[in-house]
Amino acid sequence: MLQFFSKYKPLAIVMAILSIIIISSIYTLLKPEKKLPVFQPDMVNSELVDTTVQFVRKYHKIADFNLQNQNGETITQDTYKDKIYVADFFFTTCLTICPIMTGHMLDIQERLKDDPDVLLLSHTVIPVADSVPQLKKYALEKGVNDAKWNLVTGDKKQIYELARKSYLATKSDGDGGPYDMIHTENFILVDKEKRIRGFYDGTNAEAIDDLLDDIEILKAEY
Repeated sequence: MLQFFSKYKPLAIVMAILSIIIISSIYTLLKPEKKLPVFQPDMVNSELVDTTVQFVRKYHKIADFNLQNQNGETITQDTYKDKIYVADFFFTTCLTICPIMTGHMLDIQERLKDDPDVLLLSHTVIPVADSVPQLKKYALEKGVNDAKWNLVTGDKKQIYELARKSYLATKSDGDGGPYDMIHTENFILVDKEKRIRGFYDGTNAEAIDDLLDDIEILKAEY
């Protein structure tokens, strides 16, 4: 009997290995690895997208920018080179959704404080009021970590074009001006190639958990 099993031992080992491979393959097919979509302007509510890019279906990326943060430092795409980041739009005197959004961004900051691959970026929609000193005051009051999170101000036209042509995250307020808008509650997840990979309700705690989960999925791509 022992000689019988000894004779077929190599075959048994091969069959066992094949069985493991087959079972693993079936599991992978039944539960494929999740991958985040790459959002294009034509996939987003047209109210949030400038008419010049509404029908773009591929190759959409965040445009280059040149803004100033709460410390008066110049912030550009190079600041976020090879980083995943979460962006939003706000203003420091907002009393409606902004305090909730800021609270949730602070939560993200805390939960990712030891992750050097992920940064945060908040754009004011009222740059004439939100000067560098005002942003600094706000940052100190809220507990913003300068190494992790930039609050930026700058040219109004540039910020508004970024909002509607790049981040696809704001609505025109209907006042008739070409650069008038109202910001939404959206947090935007941007990958290392400057592409939008997700939109999340910045006022919803469950959506923040989804965002953090999706960041881990996105990190697995690199």
